Amino acid sequence: MPSYGLSATVADSALDDMVGTNANDVQMHTGAPGAAGTANVSSVTTREAVTWGSASGRSVAPSNEPQWTNWAGTAPETVTGLSFWSASTSGTFGFSMPLDSSVTMHIGDSLTLTSIEISIPLAS
Repeated sequence: MPSYGLSATVADSALDDMVGTNANDVQMHTGAPGAAGTANVSSVTTREAVTWGSASGRSVAPSNEPQWTNWAGTAPETVTGLSFWSASTSGTFGFSMPLDSSVTMHIGDSLTLTSIEISIPLAS
């Protein structure tokens, strides 16, 4: 059966556009962020900066590792997802994603996002 989908060039361009201005800051969530990105926001509401590389091979990843240090929010709190925004406060919601595995935070803990990747797979 033949494959259908976007060309790699179009997929890379779409990813660059998606993260270019609408995903410069990341926020933690304790459940699905919802259609507006505002549901289940973590007790630690600080959004950390994300610097995206250029999309290649149908995927894009940040060139930095956003980090929250010295947890001072509700404890324990289980972080299950992320939302991406155009600004550190207010701003425009870009998109959300679940974590591969949830993380339970306790007072004094740190969380570093060491691997975020967004991809557009080739349809089959």
